[in-house]
Amino acid sequence: MALSALTSAKLIPVDDLQLDVSNPRMVEAPANLKPETMLRYLWREWAVREVALSIAHNGYFAHEPLFAAREGGKLVVIEGNRRLAAVKLLLDAHLREQVGATDLPEISGTRRRELKSLPVIEAPRSEIWQYIGFKHVNGPQPWNSYAKAEYIAWVRNELGQSLDTIAKSIGDEHATVKRLYRGLMALKQAENAKVFDREDRAQKHFSFSHLYTGLDYPGIQTFIGIAKDGSFREDPVPKKKIANLGELCEWLYGSKAKEKAPVIKSQNPDLRKLDEVLRSNDGVAALRRNLPLDVSLNVSRGDERLLREALITAKTSLQEARGILLSGYKGQAEILATAAAINDLASAIYDEMLGMQRSSGKRRGRAARA
Repeated sequence: MALSALTSAKLIPVDDLQLDVSNPRMVEAPANLKPETMLRYLWREWAVREVALSIAHNGYFAHEPLFAAREGGKLVVIEGNRRLAAVKLLLDAHLREQVGATDLPEISGTRRRELKSLPVIEAPRSEIWQYIGFKHVNGPQPWNSYAKAEYIAWVRNELGQSLDTIAKSIGDEHATVKRLYRGLMALKQAENAKVFDREDRAQKHFSFSHLYTGLDYPGIQTFIGIAKDGSFREDPVPKKKIANLGELCEWLYGSKAKEKAPVIKSQNPDLRKLDEVLRSNDGVAALRRNLPLDVSLNVSRGDERLLREALITAKTSLQEARGILLSGYKGQAEILATAAAINDLASAIYDEMLGMQRSSGKRRGRAARA
C-alpha cells in the first residue's frame, strides 16, 4: 500500500467496527468463537486492561489508526483489535460486567465523546500484509510463534507470496519465516493425517517452538524424512514417515488420552537430547517403550561410550581433587576413607579390564592356531 494511503484515516463510529475472529492471535482461542464472545477472550488473554487504562488516562492516540477491511458488508478491524476492545469496554458498562472488567475506571463525558469514533484506514487484508507482518512477525510488537506461523502461512498459501518475498518484506535475515512456515505445515500434516491432535496435548500451553526449532536438528530431520533445504513447502514430511511425525509430536507434547507426559520438559537441553536419541535405532526403540528421555539417551549412546565418558568424568574429578588436596585435606578421617574406597574401586575396575583383555587375547590366540 502506498504511503499516502496510510495517512488517509477517517473517523468511524466504534459501533460500526467489528472485532476480527480471523486474527492470527486467535489461533489458540476456542473453536467457533463469535465476535460477540471474542471480547471476553481478548480481555482474559490479550492484556486489554493495560491498553484500556492508557486510553482512559491519555485518550486515543490519533497517529495510531486502526486498519479495517470491508468483509461481508462489515468493517472488520484487522489491525488494532486490542485497542478496539479497550474502547468498547470503556464506553459500555454492560460489556464490562459481561467480561469481568469491572475494575476499569469510569471515563468523563468529554473522553466518552472523543472515543465514540476512532481513526480508521480501510484496506483489504491483501494490501497491507507487509505492514502487519513487519509489525508483528519481525517488528516491535511480536505475536507468539504460533500466531506468526499462521500469518506467514496465510500470506504464502492464500496470497501466493513466496517465502523469500515475505522474509525480505518484513526484514527477516535469519530464516525465521521459513522455519515457522515449515513447522506449521508439519503440524497441519500430522493433524490432517490424524496421527496427532493438538487439543490432546498433555499441557495447557502449546509450545510451538519445540516443533519448529526441532525441525532444524539433523537427527529429527532424518527420523521424519525431511530434507534440510527442501522441506519449506506445504507437505514437508513424506507419506511413509507420517507415523514417525505423529510419534515426534507425541514426544514433544504428550497425550492426555494416553496419559503420557511429553519427554521434552524444557527446550534446552531436552531437544538436543531427543535429537541424539533419534539418531539411534536403539534409542528410538527405548522411547517407544516409554522409557524416560535420559534413559533412552543412555541406550542410544551404548555401553562403550557410557563407560568411556564415566571414566573420563571420574578422571577429571580426581584431577580436581588433587589440585585442592593441600588446602582441603587436614587429616579428616572421612575424606581419607572416601579416598580409600575410590582407590579400591579403581583397582577393581582396572583388574577386571586387564582380566577381560587377557581372556580376549587367549581366545584370539586359540582361534589363530586353529
